[in-house]
Amino acid sequence: MLPGNQVPATLSIGTAASSAARIVSFRNAIRWDIVRHFAPTALPFAALGVWALSRVNPVYLSLLLGLFLLGNLPLLFRKPAPNVAVKPVHVARLHVLGAAAGFISGFTGAVGLVFNGFYYRLGLRKEEIVATRAANEIMLHLLKVILYAAFGLLSARAAVAGLAVAMAAILSSILMKHLLPYLHDRLFHHIGHAAMVVAGVMMVIAAGGQIARQEDVTLHFAHAAEEVTASLSWQQHTFAVEWENGDELELSHRVRLPSATSPDLFQPHGFVLHVSPRTGIQAVRVWGSSRTNSRPATPS
Repeated sequence: MLPGNQVPATLSIGTAASSAARIVSFRNAIRWDIVRHFAPTALPFAALGVWALSRVNPVYLSLLLGLFLLGNLPLLFRKPAPNVAVKPVHVARLHVLGAAAGFISGFTGAVGLVFNGFYYRLGLRKEEIVATRAANEIMLHLLKVILYAAFGLLSARAAVAGLAVAMAAILSSILMKHLLPYLHDRLFHHIGHAAMVVAGVMMVIAAGGQIARQEDVTLHFAHAAEEVTASLSWQQHTFAVEWENGDELELSHRVRLPSATSPDLFQPHGFVLHVSPRTGIQAVRVWGSSRTNSRPATPS
């Protein structure tokens, strides 16, 4: 619905409204000892993240975050651990967490799920997690909305979409106020891990699709008789693997470079590595449009 660089602004509007609703619903469970050390470093780093967003494509960071969230998959099948005891809060770790959360949040819009594990390890109750996260995030998202608008990353369409997300988030917070007391802490953690895995899958799929379109990434597979070929094309590069004659392997990399005589024409350059039980290993340098014009290296 929106250009990629306007999505974080929409998410921030919705998350700010959700945080406000959760603060109202669970205000007595807020751990202020965590909030007062988290926010001071999160806010300036959020501004740095918004500035970076105005100059860098966030899709690669989204892909990395998606892969990070997928790391929670083994936790879904792990035997539930006993209730975690409350652990002391290390101030230095809170400042590092605030800086990381602020920067990544400014760059992608929302990262609450990414840092869920931190709150789990502190031994917070489910109400404390919901309330403390909301208190940590509300100032962060309000600041980001202002910065997104200042950097030209908040359009009227993005604002309308953000308001729609905000209305749904507020209704969700009202529902959770009545539902959360009936959830066991272990079930709450299990749902949290499942949500992180689902979010990771969606982020990897979405970011992977965007990268494929932006970088002109294509995959090709062919099978005929005793030959199997698979190739990956990325911008001017093509990587290929071929299985020939039932027992020969060929690996190749070609890059399309402008011709020295005509910049409008492109010629493939690269290398081919051929492995055969009969001829051994051969490395061939590719020059020009045909392998017949290549410069073969001495077989090893």
